[in-house]
Amino acid sequence: MIIGIPAESYPDEQRVALVPAFVSNLTNAKLEVHVEKGAGAKAGFPDSSYEEQGAQIVAERTQLFSLADVLLQLHGLSLNSATSQNDLELIHSGQTVVGLFNPLGSPATVQECAGKGLTTFALELLPRISRAQPMDVLSSMATIAGYKAVLLAASALNKIYPMMITAAGTITPSRVFVVGAGVAGLQAIATARRLGAVVQSYDIRPAVKEQVESLGAKFLVLELETEEAETSGGYAKAMDEEFYRRQREMMKQVVAESDVVITTAAIPGKKSPVLVTEEMVRGMHSGSVIVDLAAEGGGNCELTQPGETLNVNGVHILGPLNLPSTIPHHASQMYSKNVTSFLENLLHEGELNLNLEDPIIKDTLLTHKGEVVNPIVRELLGLPASSQPVSNERSDS
Repeated sequence: MIIGIPAESYPDEQRVALVPAFVSNLTNAKLEVHVEKGAGAKAGFPDSSYEEQGAQIVAERTQLFSLADVLLQLHGLSLNSATSQNDLELIHSGQTVVGLFNPLGSPATVQECAGKGLTTFALELLPRISRAQPMDVLSSMATIAGYKAVLLAASALNKIYPMMITAAGTITPSRVFVVGAGVAGLQAIATARRLGAVVQSYDIRPAVKEQVESLGAKFLVLELETEEAETSGGYAKAMDEEFYRRQREMMKQVVAESDVVITTAAIPGKKSPVLVTEEMVRGMHSGSVIVDLAAEGGGNCELTQPGETLNVNGVHILGPLNLPSTIPHHASQMYSKNVTSFLENLLHEGELNLNLEDPIIKDTLLTHKGEVVNPIVRELLGLPASSQPVSNERSDS
C-alpha cells in the first residue's frame, strides 16, 4: 500500500503532513511512502532527508495522486480557496484521505468528497479519550498557536514583559490577560510567565483553575453560573448571549488594566463568541495589544479583522490566521506524530481496517463508498440519518 505525502496547496501553508523521522514507522508497517518533490522544503525538510529514511520522491503532483492509496495532508483537499489547487480534480474513487477537513464549518466540502467516492477521516473529530491523545492534532497545533501568540504580542507591545531593576530605575512587569484556559491558553500563560509577565486568566470552566494556578498565573473568578459550561468531553460549551453579556461586563475592568489580552475561545463550526467589545477596547491604554486566536471564526474581539492588524486609539488588535504554519518545523514534527499514530491505529497487517467498534475510527470517519457517514455532518447537510451503516471491513486500498 502506498502512502502519499503531497505538498500543501493551502495558501501560505508551510507545514508538511509527514517529516522524515516518521517515514520508518510506516515502512516498518510494510507500507511504501511517496513524497511530492519539495513537500517538506518550507518546513526545513529537504527531499534528500526523506530519501535517506526510505521514502520515494515523486516529481509530479498528478503522479503522486494517481499512485497513492492513502493521502496524508494537513488541509484535507483544499477546495475553498481561489488561490489553492483543487485537489479534488486529481483524486480518484477508492482513495483514503486523512487530515483536517473543518467538517462542521464546511460540510459542503465533505459532500464533495463523498461524491468522488473517497474514504475520508477528519482528525478534528477525534474523541477525547486517553488512547487518542497521541493523535490529538488540535492540541498539538493549539500548543504552537498559544506560544506564538505571546511572541506576537511582545513584538507589538511598547513595553517589555519582565520586571527589571536597573541603574536607570525599576521597570514594572507587563500585565497579560489570557481569556480561555484550553491548550492554547495554557501555553500562552506558560510562555508569558517564562518571559516575566504578570498573568491573569479566565475560563468559564471552573475546573481549570488549578491548571492556571500551577503555571503561576492568577485565575479570575467571576460570579457567573457555569455548571453547564463544559461538555462531557471537557471542552468549553457555547453559552447564550445573556451569559456573554454579563461576562463582558465583569471582565471590563481587567481588560482595561491589561497591557496584553490574548483570547482563545473558538467553537468548531460556529462563530466565535464576542468577549471583548469595542467599548472595552477603547477603555484600554494606548500601546496595549490584543491577540485574537479565534480570528478564523470571526474573532473574540468585536473589532478583529481576520488576517489583519488594526490600530484603534493606539490599541493594536491582531487577528492572526493559521499561526502553527509560522513555526512549520516543529508544528510539522508534532502533526507527523499525531497522524502516524492515527494511521497505525487504522492498519492491520499492512491493510486499512475500518473497525467501527473503535471510537477513534468511528468518530473521525466522514465519508465512505459515496456517502457522508458522519451523523453530525449529515445533520448539517440536511440529510436523513444513514439507513445503511458502514460495516467493519478491511481493504488493501
